[in-house]
Amino acid sequence: MAFNHLPAGVHDALAPLSVTPVTHSVPMAKNLRSDRSPANPASRPSPGVVLDRLASGPSRAARITHTEHLPPRAGRHAVWPDRIRSEVIAAVRAAGIEHPWAHQALAAEHALDGDSVVVATGTASGKSLAYLVPVLSTLLDGSEAPNGRGATALYLSPTKALAADQCRSVKELSQPLGNAVRPAVYDGDTPVEQREWIRQYANYVLTNPDMLHRGILPSHPRWSSFLKSLRYVVVDECHTYRGVFGSHVAQVLRRLRRLCARYGASPVFLLASATAAEPSVAARRLTGLRVVEVADDASPRGEVVFALWEPPLTELHGEKGAPVRRTATAETADLLTDLTVQGVRSVAFVRSRRGAELISVIAQERLAEVDRSLVRRVAAYRGGYLPEERRALERALHSGDLLGLAATTALELGVDVSGLDAVVIAGYPGTRASLWQQAGRAGRSGQGALAVLVARDDPLDTFLVHHPEALFDQPVESTVLDPDNPYVLAPHLCAAAAELPLTEQDLDLFGPACADVLPQLEAAKLLRRRTRAWHWTRRERAADLTDIRGAGGSPVQVVEEGTGRLLGTVDAGAAHSTVHEGAVHLHQGRTYLVRRLDLEDSVALVEQADPPYSTVARDTTSISVLETDTEIPWGAGRLCYGSVEVTNQVVSFLRRRLITGEVLGETKLDLPPRTLRTRAVWWTVTDDQLDEARINPEILGGALHAAEHASIGLLPLFATCDRWDIGGVSVPLHPDTLLPTVFVYDGHPGGAGFAERAFHTARTWLAATREAIASCECEAGCPSCIQSPKCGNGNDPLHKRGAVRLLTVLLRGAPEEKSAEPAVRTVRETGAEAGTEAEVGAQEPGAAPRGPLST
Repeated sequence: MAFNHLPAGVHDALAPLSVTPVTHSVPMAKNLRSDRSPANPASRPSPGVVLDRLASGPSRAARITHTEHLPPRAGRHAVWPDRIRSEVIAAVRAAGIEHPWAHQALAAEHALDGDSVVVATGTASGKSLAYLVPVLSTLLDGSEAPNGRGATALYLSPTKALAADQCRSVKELSQPLGNAVRPAVYDGDTPVEQREWIRQYANYVLTNPDMLHRGILPSHPRWSSFLKSLRYVVVDECHTYRGVFGSHVAQVLRRLRRLCARYGASPVFLLASATAAEPSVAARRLTGLRVVEVADDASPRGEVVFALWEPPLTELHGEKGAPVRRTATAETADLLTDLTVQGVRSVAFVRSRRGAELISVIAQERLAEVDRSLVRRVAAYRGGYLPEERRALERALHSGDLLGLAATTALELGVDVSGLDAVVIAGYPGTRASLWQQAGRAGRSGQGALAVLVARDDPLDTFLVHHPEALFDQPVESTVLDPDNPYVLAPHLCAAAAELPLTEQDLDLFGPACADVLPQLEAAKLLRRRTRAWHWTRRERAADLTDIRGAGGSPVQVVEEGTGRLLGTVDAGAAHSTVHEGAVHLHQGRTYLVRRLDLEDSVALVEQADPPYSTVARDTTSISVLETDTEIPWGAGRLCYGSVEVTNQVVSFLRRRLITGEVLGETKLDLPPRTLRTRAVWWTVTDDQLDEARINPEILGGALHAAEHASIGLLPLFATCDRWDIGGVSVPLHPDTLLPTVFVYDGHPGGAGFAERAFHTARTWLAATREAIASCECEAGCPSCIQSPKCGNGNDPLHKRGAVRLLTVLLRGAPEEKSAEPAVRTVRETGAEAGTEAEVGAQEPGAAPRGPLST
């Protein structure tokens, strides 16, 4: 269904409490003309005033659970190192920057000294200039070489949009330098006729890790002159390289370093990151190099008012009769409407593309009731738009033509949209780093800013809005990745051998796990050892063995049955639960029914339809312990970490009525089981502990299941993951432990580091889990505490009070945590940690009574 033709009742379903947009007697007329430039900053209302107006509607004030005031901060200037070329300093001054901030000058000094450096300072603190100035100065030196290309630089960003944005910035800044600096974007969208020129003549190439992996490194002979002169590698937004994706990028960077060394180059790595815990440690894991840290932010900051906002309960009831809160989508649409009416330039961040479109449509419809001229001043921004559409939206927001934007994280990463007054965040984005990254989009010109976090109806969001100290008194997370994951390492060893035969001397670069992985690759006849080197044996491209975004397997193509039109793709890991026969599939605001899933050819055939229901897959999961790496006593019970094998099978799906969530029926499916070897944390309890907690056999399954759900919901607070990256199983009597056991596992082959982080923070993690359940105002369990949106058992059984008592007893025996960081790798000495962005195990498998209950 197209968004501009939403059927009657959908808005009511999204917003069961009708809240009319609040109008204010604010003189706005002069701000509403599209030909006006942004209002004078001095005339902007303060963040506190804007928040007071938002809270002035019916029952609005009660929704604010906490307000944090961050005072303004003055900036500290310095001078550029005297080794920076005077022409570059003049170009920077021509751009309006008279003096650098202290952290910019320090980072430039390290870069010129040949030290790899990570600049980990706040949003809009000028990280780009910190690495651009030494890079431009070095490129200017290189342009005076006989061949005009004595130095080159490579820029890596996680998205095409950011690379394009940075290319424009570099061109503008380097314009006074003439042809000495020749920047160019090289990615999948680059026309073929431009690629040869870029390889031969560009000296500042902007690309992404995917293109480096699939396009540049396998074709390194064609890039020989560029790689031979490579002086700097810039890794922008490096905090996004985490988990499986980050682990792949770490190996791609090692392959790059290996090829550069063969061409006689040893580039310096310059990394830019949002504020992160131990940024130099994360940067070392990513690059394999010693990296100097510059984290003392010397840039000025205006006042920030940060409000935590909890939507109210409605009269509707969901699964098992649980109360339902008003959706974060509906609440965010209201806030964006009110901010637009106030003339406050704002961005609402939402996790899904569909959510961004929906918020903009609802806001436009509500604005039409207030002032039709405001409708065109709100829009959506997401991935999937054409580049020119995104650029037009960015310009309109920057100029003031647009007042409100509902955006996905496509706008989060570095794209410059200065001049915003407010940010609304629809649901906790998963990490404190992302939260501050999004909040930092407002107030970028040094002015005051308002940020509002609107809680979704789930345990983590509910916990955070009632425990602000977890957001404001804690450092941001460490970036977690594991380059030694054999599922990651193996295809990169093959790719490296295809680029240049792999020698014994290369193995130190790729890590100690090579000793175990190489014999397996030889046995599989992927690599063959001849004399002193390993060679790639196949005709196909080794770089195609893996998708560095961690999709795992060939994606399933979604094809319209009647026309043969390709609508898109679905990751192989999610196909069984999302495009099974009979599934409702959404694409660009339209609804389709899956008629057939062909697993052999990786194709799902769909036809457009308008069913009055959505579908949710149900599955069963069993888990077996392969190896226990380490275990510690927790009272009479045990806390363990090790390798497991998870067997999952989608067995049926439910049809749910769109508006009420009422279950209309269940349909059986016949899909093959899938196995996953991964890493897990698990804990056991004894009969004595169950007696102490007053847990009888009738409620044991429900208590374990509820604790499992809530612990998965809270883990993203302690590991850089999303709840969709992890799975869980609870078993009243597990055959491997012979005790009641709760497992939480990484949803990626070989693990992604989340379970390891959970093991090392288990005391604080499970204490927060207990607190989240106990403090929820519901009677018997709801989505805010123990119900999970992806439960394969239909959230049955669950026992809220039993879970609280069980966790209370378990925590009494918990040892003190020495450190939130893993101190020693007991089996695999990886020197790396985890994190990811993929939708794994999207459903929680079901099971027979007293069997495994899974998430």
